[in-house]
Amino acid sequence: MFKDKTPAADISALILNIGSQLYASVSYVQQTCDESELDIYRSAVGEIMGRMLIDIMNPIYKQHPELKPKELNRTSHRRFIFRS
Repeated sequence: MFKDKTPAADISALILNIGSQLYASVSYVQQTCDESELDIYRSAVGEIMGRMLIDIMNPIYKQHPELKPKELNRTSHRRFIFRS
């Protein structure tokens, strides 16, 4: 996706930050809303996170594997899928 490592690293960091914020928003909704609202919200955020992983992060890490966080090397990406 990005031939130059500098923008690849910058975008990776930004996307990881966005992912953390989205993950925190699911926790907030879990604490403040009913279960049906949580299910709808968690599903929407899961789709966003999945698209970020598939369309942005995976291409970056394919071209620059050294940028891939160790946490993403696990077979279970629980944080990105939002399953309890």
